Amino acid sequence: MAMHYRIIPVTAFEQNCTLLVCEDTQRAAIVDPGGDCERILAVVAECGVTPEKILVTHGHIDHAGGVAELAERLSLPVEGPQRDDQFWLDGMPQQAERFGFPGVRSFVPDRWLAQGDVVTVGAQVLEVLHCPGHTPGHVVYFHRPSRLALVGDVLFKGSIGRTDFPRGDFDTLIHSIRSRLWPLGDDVSFVPGHGPMSTFGEERRTNPFCAD
Repeated sequence: MAMHYRIIPVTAFEQNCTLLVCEDTQRAAIVDPGGDCERILAVVAECGVTPEKILVTHGHIDHAGGVAELAERLSLPVEGPQRDDQFWLDGMPQQAERFGFPGVRSFVPDRWLAQGDVVTVGAQVLEVLHCPGHTPGHVVYFHRPSRLALVGDVLFKGSIGRTDFPRGDFDTLIHSIRSRLWPLGDDVSFVPGHGPMSTFGEERRTNPFCAD
């Protein structure tokens, strides 16, 4: 499988920032650094890995509030989300003011992502799935060999992402889950943006919002 991960809950939102590590190269990606950059950097140091990029699932502040700071401090490129989330990234300072996040800056990714793209972490390849509904430019990262998906706020154990934010849409979100996530397989484990992990199979059976 050659990929392991470490979940780092950050900020008062307890958002699941994830350190993805290629075991072959010990190179890593920091996924959704929403804040608490010192905590993230401490885990990176503890794991003894070399960060090579930041991956972003969507433009909400609890997932992207620490991106500009970390990218600057570590000289890392940023990949994701999909371009339709640009208005969220442009409005990052306004999000910060609303939620009391000091010093948060907007940023422009070095690479916008789209359905069917791939991103690399060391020698590992992750597939990119565009899954709008929570936000219009939300993406999911899938490592097929280890059957692991990082789904941001698309899907949770027993729930789904909110759709009452600007340009959110319930029907679009459900379509994203059923057409993009379920076909990956019931055995896929996923890291959600908040809360505990689950599997697509478990959610297909029991999730009150999107079960078959």
